Amino acid sequence: MTPAVKAAEKAGVAFRTHSYQADPQAPSYGLEAADALGLPVEQVFKTLLAMVDERPQVAMVPVHRQLDLKALAKAAGGKKAAMADAAVAQRLTGYVLGGISPLGQKKRLPLWLDNSAESQSVLYMSGGRRGLEIEMAPEDLLALTGGRLAPLAR
Repeated sequence: MTPAVKAAEKAGVAFRTHSYQADPQAPSYGLEAADALGLPVEQVFKTLLAMVDERPQVAMVPVHRQLDLKALAKAAGGKKAAMADAAVAQRLTGYVLGGISPLGQKKRLPLWLDNSAESQSVLYMSGGRRGLEIEMAPEDLLALTGGRLAPLAR
């Protein structure tokens, strides 16, 4: 059981887990998850770590879209955003790349969820390791993380 699954259980929100055989050579972990589980890409979100004016921020966008760093900087009240170095992302979240979950991170970081999530009844996100997805309502994710909606994807 991963810290992400433990966090969801502890919070008492409705969620389900879905496992699949992850390919370590997959070019996109998120697209691989959507394909392996037969899910619409609009419902599968990737969790990214960016630095906004040197402050770590977690951003979630659908796996078939890209994070707009300018939009993230604006949402977080900063001037400049850049993707965090892989080693920094892994150290701050406690998860490996491709398995970074918005739940159960080492330290609670500000979370920004692309506003396209509002139109979805459930979202799928990494469960804390490659090959494990958590299904949860977007409002439960926001309540659990203290996250906020913002237009982030391009």
